[in-house]
Amino acid sequence: MSSLSSDDVRHIAKLCRLTIKDEQVDTFATEMSSILGFINKLKEVDTTGVEPTPQATGITNRFREDEICNDRIDPKDLLDCSGLPIMGNLIQTPSAHG
Repeated sequence: MSSLSSDDVRHIAKLCRLTIKDEQVDTFATEMSSILGFINKLKEVDTTGVEPTPQATGITNRFREDEICNDRIDPKDLLDCSGLPIMGNLIQTPSAHG
C-alpha cells in the first residue's frame, strides 16, 4: 500500500474545502492511505456474474399528473401567509443587495 504525501493530503483538503493544521497532515495521510488500501482490497473481490444493483429495495418513483387547483386555493390566502409586507398582488421581500 502506497502512502499519501503531505502535498496529496493538502490538495485533497483544499478540494474538500477543509482547513487542516500542519500537525494534522501526517495523521490524515496515514488514515487516508488506510482507507485507500481497503478500497484496493475490495478491487480483488471476484464479482463475475454479479448483477449491478443500483437500487436494492424495489421502490420506484410514483408520479402524478400536474393539475391546476384554482378552486382549492385563493391566491390572496397565499399572499397573506407569507408574513411579509404585501404591495397590491406582490410580496415585498428584502433587498438581495443588502
